[in-house]
Amino acid sequence: MKAIKEAWGGLLKPVFVPASIIIFVMIAFSVVYASTAADSFKTLNEAITAGVGWWYILAATGFVLFALYCGLSRVGNIRLGRDDEKPEFGVLSWFAMLFSAGMGIGLVFYGVAEPLSHYVTPPEAGGVPGSTDPAARQAMELTLFHWGLHAWAIYVVVGLGMAYMTYRKGRPLTVRWLLEPLLGRKRIEGPIGHAIDTVAIVGTLFGVATSLGFGVQQISAGLEFLGWVDRSNWFIVALIAVITLIATFSVVTGVSKGLKWLSNINMGLAASLALFVLILGPTLFLMQSWVQNLGGYVQALPELALRTSPFSDDGWAGGWTIFYWGWWMSWAPFVGMFIARISRGRTIREFVFGVLLAPTIVGSLWFTIFGDTGILRQRNEGDLLDAEGAVNNNTSLFQVLDGLPIAVITSVIAIAVIVFFFVTSSDSGSLVIDILSTGGELETPKITRVYWAVLQGVAAAVLLLVGGTSSLTALQTMSIATAVPFSIVLALACVSMLKAFRYDVATTPRYVRVTTTSDVAGDEPTVSTPAAPRKRATAGISSTFSGLSPSREGLTSSRGDGGVVLAVHEVPNEQLEVHPETGAVEYSGDNAPVDPLGGEVFDTQEFADSAEGQKDSNPS
Repeated sequence: MKAIKEAWGGLLKPVFVPASIIIFVMIAFSVVYASTAADSFKTLNEAITAGVGWWYILAATGFVLFALYCGLSRVGNIRLGRDDEKPEFGVLSWFAMLFSAGMGIGLVFYGVAEPLSHYVTPPEAGGVPGSTDPAARQAMELTLFHWGLHAWAIYVVVGLGMAYMTYRKGRPLTVRWLLEPLLGRKRIEGPIGHAIDTVAIVGTLFGVATSLGFGVQQISAGLEFLGWVDRSNWFIVALIAVITLIATFSVVTGVSKGLKWLSNINMGLAASLALFVLILGPTLFLMQSWVQNLGGYVQALPELALRTSPFSDDGWAGGWTIFYWGWWMSWAPFVGMFIARISRGRTIREFVFGVLLAPTIVGSLWFTIFGDTGILRQRNEGDLLDAEGAVNNNTSLFQVLDGLPIAVITSVIAIAVIVFFFVTSSDSGSLVIDILSTGGELETPKITRVYWAVLQGVAAAVLLLVGGTSSLTALQTMSIATAVPFSIVLALACVSMLKAFRYDVATTPRYVRVTTTSDVAGDEPTVSTPAAPRKRATAGISSTFSGLSPSREGLTSSRGDGGVVLAVHEVPNEQLEVHPETGAVEYSGDNAPVDPLGGEVFDTQEFADSAEGQKDSNPS
């Protein structure tokens, strides 16, 4: 009872209570209309697709443009932290963690199924007949479109906003503060801010529940494919209960290190599974396909980015593109908070291109290995479709693995990967939702994390059971529906962040070193100056040229006016030391660029005529 009172006291009740009520109402709606749930979800899916599908497509492409603008413009120079702050993680470690954020149940679930589905049943809007060479190329272009830049641009909006507002501006780590530059602190701390975090919680819970539903479907299908169980509703409920219990145990015991090791092991298993298929499968064909897939994706991107298919009535866009954009938006607070927490100290330019490119390239390799293997298998053997000529999303991965050596072992590994993703997604999702429901507190009560973990499992189970044979439609529809209000929050966040970035760019100084030519060869700099005024003290920095060596032979200007010849070098923030109390800025050579050629000298005419040779012969 004491723990409950303490947990209740730490909650932000105007967020926790409305979010809980909305979630329970949506679950109850599914249960009440269980008898007609399949038709209800299908009708709702079609209504949302027709009503807001165009908005999802426009917004997602707008997020890509927003991310590219931030990365390519002067905004990219802003550091997500103090001006002199160094990144917390090295580049390789950072990329590895971005890769782990990009891996999930969805990649395993759709690795074979999505490319194969697009190959067999391409969209009407593409005008390409199914099961043909053009259909195979288009299938991979569409898959990479769904899992590439657009998906990660959505995460950039939330992750970049959270990292900027928390690590540079000192705000709590919640979604609401992304809109402070636009709405002001008073509104953000009031009902509007509460509504924003409530929307984020509801969307995140159903986004995670959708992933858990996919995972349970594939785990049960894999076990049945191996002949170990017979699937039933009771088995699905028991499976969800057991895995949710494992996730809850990790929440209660606080085994953060164990969860980290579990995540690392899972990444190793997933990578091993991909390498296994790559090496023992059609290796040369897959490498050729990967290069072609990347080129096809880049070429098709401009046309796909704004395709709304107004003349098509096959429902393809609602079942795929619009579902994905809604799913990614539901996941945005979850993934965005993760990448924000690992990106402190990086510039916005590093953040944008790291988050956009690293997972996109890894995802393209994953889908090439599994997707093109599946397409090739269907072309050669024709045994991956069911009796009705459709792709079975749940078993297609196991069918592909069945055509390779040690199929039972690799199938078990695939099931283990899904289970581990289930556990880590449930645990991490509970933590993110709990942080939002407490107003940004990083140390949240365990009992409320248990509450959210159980609620995620319940939501996944209900959607699977009431959806029946159309459970996939139920999961997709819930993701699309809950992302509608959050898509508006994301669009406003882009406007809000640009407003803050413009001010930051206008007021943040760019430091330069000013030296006489006698210092260029490596002497300590004589004086430094900021390119723009700073509000804080700048002891050790001079805005004048006093103190420079007097004019001497070789340093006067060509006009003979006695002016001093100067060399100006821009100084990256990594080479600055800022005194924490006085704000004094000093240049430090500790992080200066290192010559990869080691300053070697050659006794050759080519070296003497080169820029390096000229510098070496005039070490004034």
